[in-house]
Amino acid sequence: MEAFFRTHAYLVEHTTTPVRRGLMDEIDWSARMIGIKGTRGVGKTTMLLQYAKERFDIHDHQCLYINMNNFYFQGRGIADFAGEFYHHGGRVLLIDQVFKHPDWSKELRKIYDNYPNLHIVFTGSSVMRLKEENPELNGIVQSYNLRGFSFREFLNLQTGHHFRPYTLEEILNDHERIVKHILPHVSPSQHFSSYVHHGFYPFFQEHRNYSENLLKTMNMITEVDILLIKQIELKYLTKIKKLFYQLAVGGPSTPNISQLAQDIETSRATVMNYIKYLADARLINLIYTPGNAFPKKPSKVMVHNPNLMYAIYPIQVNLQDVMETFFVNSLWKDHFVNLGEKKGTYIVDDHLLFSIEDAGIRQRQRLPDSTIHARYNTEIGYGKQLPLWLLGFLY
Repeated sequence: MEAFFRTHAYLVEHTTTPVRRGLMDEIDWSARMIGIKGTRGVGKTTMLLQYAKERFDIHDHQCLYINMNNFYFQGRGIADFAGEFYHHGGRVLLIDQVFKHPDWSKELRKIYDNYPNLHIVFTGSSVMRLKEENPELNGIVQSYNLRGFSFREFLNLQTGHHFRPYTLEEILNDHERIVKHILPHVSPSQHFSSYVHHGFYPFFQEHRNYSENLLKTMNMITEVDILLIKQIELKYLTKIKKLFYQLAVGGPSTPNISQLAQDIETSRATVMNYIKYLADARLINLIYTPGNAFPKKPSKVMVHNPNLMYAIYPIQVNLQDVMETFFVNSLWKDHFVNLGEKKGTYIVDDHLLFSIEDAGIRQRQRLPDSTIHARYNTEIGYGKQLPLWLLGFLY
């Protein structure tokens, strides 16, 4: 146990968090069992260590961080370890990458039932369906999703400012005033192109090639998270990777399921399952017309965030596609996004029609007067025309 405490103290002491993630203040930390899901690279480990650093002295043995990558846990159950920790005075156990342990959900249930005064915070892959696939956790776990940096978080990190997030309602009703509050301090356009290229995943701060690091992360998501959690045989990995590549280089478009099935030599049903796994892994987003949802074929598939576009096939990146991908990804956290009828349009929360537009090009298609025009290549807006970058302040 002392070895784990020493590792905990070292990690917490050397954790730096130049930007406080908004999710830190959304989580109800008083809950007995908290699950934090998210794709690889978005900062789940850092969040656990940040929580420990804010709430406990590094030498306070009431809190302990452990990682299921440790081979020690291949021979010992989490519940047994939690019991020993609890009897040593432990009260908060932080478990990283919980899905790496076999029978992890049953072990967590055992902890919950046996140690009512012990709080558990665990992290897992976005591929995990905590309640749907693990009924023993129903009613006892509070689940949260950690996303990559928003444009606001990226901007705060790059400039040292502390701009707050805004709700969609605030942006729609008051974007002109909000922009006037931001522009005297920073020029968003000087940072926006950097963000869509390399600002979503916190590891852009590391002194390594970002695209290579992102490619490595994407491979780990498919090779470990999807295969391990969905219990898919290794021989099918190349099919999943090829499907993801085909969808990514095709740009935001309606997928031809029959053609994709032929390309990767599998059935239509299997292609649809793989597409769902890729969406759960936060590698792609599935956009439907209003009233439709999975398992129906999506009306449009796009990569999850613009950074992926530049990493997978940078010579084919189209600016309009980048901006639509940014729009969908920014709204995805707290809103429903459906595909509109006209090119470059989306319906948000079943009633708000958005058009994603280049401010430097005159729009020729006729749209309803109620349309909200989210425009890029501009820093300001007026009326129903708002700067697209400001939607990066939603979280």
